Amino acid sequence: MRNLLLAAAIGLCASAVVSTAFSSASLANAAVASAPMGEDDARHLLNRTGFGAPPSSVAALAKLSRQQAVERLLASARTAPVLTPPTQAPVPPSRIKAASEEEKKAMLRAEFEKGAELRGWWLQEMLQTPSPLTERMTLFWHNHFVSSQQKVKFSQLMLEQNLLLRRHALGNFGQLLHAVAKDPAMILYLDSATNRKGQPNENFAREVMELFTLGEGRYSEQDIKEAARAFTGWSIDRESGEYLWRPMIHDGETKTVLGRSGHFDGDDVLDILLQQPATAEFVVAKLWREFISPTPDPAEIKRVADIFRSSAYDIRQALRALLLSKAFWAGENRGVLVKSPVDLVVGSVRTLEVRVPDALPLAFTVRNLGQDLFAPPNVRGWPGGDAWINATTLLARKQFIERLLRNDEFIAPVVRADGDEGGYAEAGMRSKLRVGELREEFGKVAGRLEGDTRMRLVKALSEIRFDSRAWLSRYPDSASVERALLAVSAVAPPPAGASGVALVRSLALDPAYQLK
Repeated sequence: MRNLLLAAAIGLCASAVVSTAFSSASLANAAVASAPMGEDDARHLLNRTGFGAPPSSVAALAKLSRQQAVERLLASARTAPVLTPPTQAPVPPSRIKAASEEEKKAMLRAEFEKGAELRGWWLQEMLQTPSPLTERMTLFWHNHFVSSQQKVKFSQLMLEQNLLLRRHALGNFGQLLHAVAKDPAMILYLDSATNRKGQPNENFAREVMELFTLGEGRYSEQDIKEAARAFTGWSIDRESGEYLWRPMIHDGETKTVLGRSGHFDGDDVLDILLQQPATAEFVVAKLWREFISPTPDPAEIKRVADIFRSSAYDIRQALRALLLSKAFWAGENRGVLVKSPVDLVVGSVRTLEVRVPDALPLAFTVRNLGQDLFAPPNVRGWPGGDAWINATTLLARKQFIERLLRNDEFIAPVVRADGDEGGYAEAGMRSKLRVGELREEFGKVAGRLEGDTRMRLVKALSEIRFDSRAWLSRYPDSASVERALLAVSAVAPPPAGASGVALVRSLALDPAYQLK
């Protein structure tokens, strides 16, 4: 599984030179720096910094040098989504309290469906965005600054946090840290609203040190207790769902945190954490595991962390240093990261240029594969890596690929002469409306969908289509198809003479397809 593909040719015989021509900080010489990196390097960069490698994107980046390509990706980053997000104001607690039991059940069903819509929207954004790096980093921060709809309850607050993470995704980490700390979803998730003078709640203080900045073993229990006092008074307006400062419950007395003493409030504590070298090292190590390999290089972590801190926590600077490092491009670090469910699903759709007008079905697929967006399993988030793969999820991954490539199942509705899309309403599609079949395909949670949303799910499923003929026309032989789909050589080479969808299926079902 780990056998490596040859690096893309730069010229006819210069690939070995180019692959070793990078120092840890920059390209070794101007000649190599200006050389086109080729398609294999372009795919590697796209798969690591986004989701999949669409043929058109590969062709565009292949003409650039590695440095030029990295700069283009960083320059194209966005701060807002392309698609208009769904908007639903949280239901005020006073209304919930006054509601009957039947009304409360209806509210819960509505909130569940709003959550499904939110997940579908974000996946559609990942599919359509001109800056996959933006969504990659938004997802990274979502799993760093963890909150979950299961506790927050309201999908609108999770949406607002998602928009916040995107605004700062490639901006300044210090500003992001301060903004997230006062984010209403985070306040609810880590119980900041119950943190008050004389009765401190330590949840946020603990997690901001252990999971957001310093990492384990770099603070004391007393530091947590003192920091918790500093964060008292941070709350939300329960009716509007907005951040609210409550000075009457803030502890204004002296605190001592990490050897510093003063009349600190929460912002002061966050600044103290940002001043610690360990914070930059902790974040850079997580970025390394996201973009390069599961085993960070201590010397390289320190080098990039120094760049990160000296830039006042400019996220772009840290990413640039990582993406232009020798380690990022090294052959031994290709095919060493396990694709997350989002990587697999969104990456497959983008790479194969599958038609997906509505990503709602993908939201349930991703959930069944173990990555329920807006609902990480705990405060530590998804562990990632090898944890993505077990007997159950591996089977589900293969089933997803089979369904994606099964033309007779995934076919667009027939449009009649009168313009009526009647295809999805035929008998075969009507049968899909049965709860049992939905559960079999998407998990038992899909059975909770009401009629209109259930119909939308089925219609969206019917409109997904892979045009194998058009996609394969881009590649002259099976070897080029293999390079387009796999980061490393196939464990089981396709059968001799395999072509068309059979060739694509054979490669996509190979264990190597689970790696990037």
